[in-house]
Amino acid sequence: MSLSPAHNDFRSDTFTTPTPSMLQAMTSATFGDDVYTEDATTNEFQSEIARLTGKDAALFTLSGTMGNQLGIRIHLGSPPHSVLCDYRAHVYAEEGSGLAVLSQAMVTPVHPRNGLYLTRGDVERWVVLGDDVHVAPTRVVSLEVTMGGVVTPIEEIRAIAEFAWGHGIKVHCDGARLWNACAATGISMQEYCRWFDSVSMCVSKGLGAPIGGVLATTVEGIKKARWLRKQIGGGIRQAGILTAAALVGVREIWPTMAETHAKTKELEADLKEMGVVPQIPVDTNFFFIDADRSGIDMGVLLEQCDKFGVRLMDERIAMHHQISEQAMKNLKQAIVEAVRLSKELPEGYVSKVKKGGYGSTSKMNEYS
Repeated sequence: MSLSPAHNDFRSDTFTTPTPSMLQAMTSATFGDDVYTEDATTNEFQSEIARLTGKDAALFTLSGTMGNQLGIRIHLGSPPHSVLCDYRAHVYAEEGSGLAVLSQAMVTPVHPRNGLYLTRGDVERWVVLGDDVHVAPTRVVSLEVTMGGVVTPIEEIRAIAEFAWGHGIKVHCDGARLWNACAATGISMQEYCRWFDSVSMCVSKGLGAPIGGVLATTVEGIKKARWLRKQIGGGIRQAGILTAAALVGVREIWPTMAETHAKTKELEADLKEMGVVPQIPVDTNFFFIDADRSGIDMGVLLEQCDKFGVRLMDERIAMHHQISEQAMKNLKQAIVEAVRLSKELPEGYVSKVKKGGYGSTSKMNEYS
């Protein structure tokens, strides 16, 4: 079997490419018009997502970003209103100010006290309640699962939801990698999603489909989201060509995620022997290198990655189902060399490799 162009690409699981079975499914997709809800393949995909999530309905979107923005907007009326989320959250930091532009929403970005994920205590501390005319009341709490690959405990999600619902606040899940959380914990998608009013998931990251995301919520919510999707240019005609690949991702790639996670844990163990440690727990498919504690100059590492033919974007190592064994060996060799060379750097050394700005503890988010 020929290798995917992404076989040596550790920058992100967004670089996955369609599998042969996805391409075959795309050639046999139906050609109905999804704007009129007439495409059989798309309707099948949406029904499958509704079943998996336990929600009443689902809607295919052009991206996880679109799904997030629609998912939050359907819960909001007229401003003033605000959305509470992690300060690293994709919906806040990486979606082109969509909450401000599309929902006219104020954002309350919260630094979790544990440094990993939001807790009920964080939400209680920062939520905006009441009708004081000086503030924008919290109308939506948005949780990202996973955050930097770290899994938020289901008990914490439930506690946040119960608090929010007790105050009439909706709860949205940016579940771009909720697939990974399910694979890592064994908790069903339906059990996760019962604690959210809306859930947006991505199919073009770990699932490997070429395009798209999906939003799941109530029938009325999807009716509104479909209208808003059309408004922002997301109405698709022959959507079946895309949803056919997404279906293959759900049915064939999702079951392999546990294997990807196991390989990530193996990588963690191998790097530990080299003295290379992570910034945060390695729960799923990400390893964030703690460059300072590991004694690695990241410019040197990126130079070595170029030398050994692997692609990396700063401290984040992203694993996915198309990473080859040879690429794993090459990455480890690049890291070995970087550790060695970093100890020999002359004072004032500056690498010629330009860093991308992602992956550090101050910006450890799951960018698209």
